[in-house]
Parts: sequence; C-alpha cells; structure tokens
Amino acid sequence: MKIKKKFWAIAPVMILSAIVYTSCQPLREFENIPVYKGTVNQNLKAVPYNKSKKTIVIVANNNGTEIFDLMAPYYLFNATEKANVYVVAETKSPIVLLKGLYIYPNLTFSEMDSLKIVPDVIVIPAIISVFNDLKSPIIKWIQEKHNTTTKILSVCVGSLVGSATGLYDGKLITTHASDFENSKTLFKNPLWIQNVTVTKSDNLYSTAGVSNAVEGSLTIIKEMFGKETLQKVMEDIHYPYAEIKIEHKSLAIETGNKFTIANKLIFRKNRKIGILLQEGINELNLAAVLDTYHRTFPSALETVMTNGVSVTSKYGLTIIPTNDLNDTKLDELHILLPNTISKSELERFKEIPLIKYNTTENQYIINQCLQRIQKQYGQKFENITKLLLDYN
Repeated sequence: MKIKKKFWAIAPVMILSAIVYTSCQPLREFENIPVYKGTVNQNLKAVPYNKSKKTIVIVANNNGTEIFDLMAPYYLFNATEKANVYVVAETKSPIVLLKGLYIYPNLTFSEMDSLKIVPDVIVIPAIISVFNDLKSPIIKWIQEKHNTTTKILSVCVGSLVGSATGLYDGKLITTHASDFENSKTLFKNPLWIQNVTVTKSDNLYSTAGVSNAVEGSLTIIKEMFGKETLQKVMEDIHYPYAEIKIEHKSLAIETGNKFTIANKLIFRKNRKIGILLQEGINELNLAAVLDTYHRTFPSALETVMTNGVSVTSKYGLTIIPTNDLNDTKLDELHILLPNTISKSELERFKEIPLIKYNTTENQYIINQCLQRIQKQYGQKFENITKLLLDYN
C-alpha cells in the first residue's frame, strides 16, 4: 500500500519531467552545433578565376558558420555574372553550416595567397568563437587583406569578428537586434547604431541580423556593378521591394516572446523537418528554408538525399547532407525543385508529407516560408520567427 501511495505521489513529477525533457528537445536542437564526422571527398576541380571580374571572398570557420549569412551573399554575387565568388576557410575540410548543411570551401586562405588572388570584397558571416581569439587566422587574414579599396561586409553577428579586427573602430556598425547590447559591451570602439538594414563607413559595411545579408549584398552589388545588374538580381530572387530596403525596426526578443516559444515547445507539435538536397539547388533558397524553419524550433532539422553522398549547387558548391533518408523518420520533407523529382523518388516519399515549392511563383523565399509558418503556428509565432531572423 505504501509503495502504491509513493508511486502516485511521484507519478505527476515523473510525467511533468518527461514532458519538460521532451519539449526541450527542440531547444537543444536549436543550440546544438554539429561536428562533421563523414568521409565525403570533394571533387577537386581547378577553381575558375577570371581576372576581368571582381573577386568576392566569403570567409568561413570550418567548425561553424551561419548558413544564410554565407549562402545568400554567395548566391547574389554569383547571380551578377560579373564576379569570382569564393568561400574561403582555414582548411579544405567541410564547413559546418548552422543549421543543416556541410559544404566544402572553394579555397583555403593559404591557397588564395599562393594563387595571388586579391579580394575586392570580403564578406564576414556570423562564425563561432573567432572573435574571442584576436590571433585567429581568420582575423589576421582579414586585417592583412584590407586596404583602401577593399570593401568589407560584416553580416549579422559577423559584426563581432569585424569589430575584433579593429577596422571598424570609430566607424558605423550594426548587428542583429537581439545581440546589439551584448555586442556593444564586448567591443566599445565601433559606433554601434540600429534601425537600419545596412551601414556604410567608407569601404566598411555591416548589416542587421541574418535576413539582411540580402540588403548588404545588394548594396555592394549596386555600387560595384550598377543599377541594371542590381535590378536583374532583385528580379531573380523576387525581392519584395522596388528599391533596397534600408529602414529597419531593430526589435529584440523579449520575455513575452520567450513565453510564446515555451508554449509552442510544450503544447504544439515539434516537427522533424527534412529538406531534400538536389543537383543544381539554389543556394539562397536552400539557406532561407533551413534558416527560417530552424527558428521554429523543430525537434530535428535535417538535409537528406535520395542517392549519392553529395550534390553540386547551382553555383558549384559541394554540399553534403546531415543525414541519410533511410535513417531518418520525418514529419515533412521540403522539396525546392519538385519538377526534377522522378516517379521512383516520389514512391520513396509516399509515407512522408511533402512540401513542394513553386518555382514559378513570383514570391520572395523568406515570405513563402513565413506564410506557411503562420498557417502552422499562428500569427504570433510567425512574428517571433521574424524577430529571430531580424526581418522587420
């Protein structure tokens, strides 16, 4: 009898603990930084270089780099058809993109130097830990390559690495609204401002959070290549404004927003989401879907393939999935190129709800994702996703 009484006394605590543990899985997934453990070899082709074109270098940390911060500029500058665009890292091993991908760099810093390729633009995405080490090879390389003609663009909390170089001392800089106060505390010498998507001080540029990688890239594209090229790129991505959006609402995540997130984690379905990697996939669209859905706190977010071990993106990146389709049970699978799916592949997916993106729909990819998130979780949670993307 005493055992039964003790059981019923502790049963509610056990149940509550199980609920809390389960509901916290999306939070653990959100904060988890994966480590690449695979053995996929890159197809080591000669890196094309056209000396008549401008050269754009996007620096990356092999151990962790923000996905949209890197992939959006990579796509946009390539779309001009007037630039050599390279992702450059310390080693030739895969770069962990947060969240949901591994990619190979085009070059290493030492290879860039040996080839005597001089960057016209250096893009600094959000990259983990580097700003804490002022002797980091990434910081040192940026400092060495900067001169009066080199443009530097820090994206989102890439502002911390930009600040760590010392180049932004006394210069305007911005960052993600939710990281603004902490960034000001860490680096006091830059002139921190808010409520703009892009800042410019001479050849130093910076953007507000994540989604504003687009505005930062477009600003430099306009200056380097002119309005006609800018318009072509804007039409290509179905940019939702007639001009580059500069006005911005720097709105940080607040306590009330955190309660809404907690409510979703505990009481709503936290999906296991997959994104199918396909040959020729659009880098910007892929990164936008991954980054936007990452901010819905899914219980898992994976990239998968139907066969093979890697794909080549539209502009030549070697992309490696995070998981095998056969080893992953998904609640939904996002397909960005539905017209290229075969009947046999569709047969493999028959047990999985498919989210197919309409490539002929003239709508900005982030807006497509947000509309669906609103239908799934409501307006309030869509607004939180926008805050996390700094898309205001």
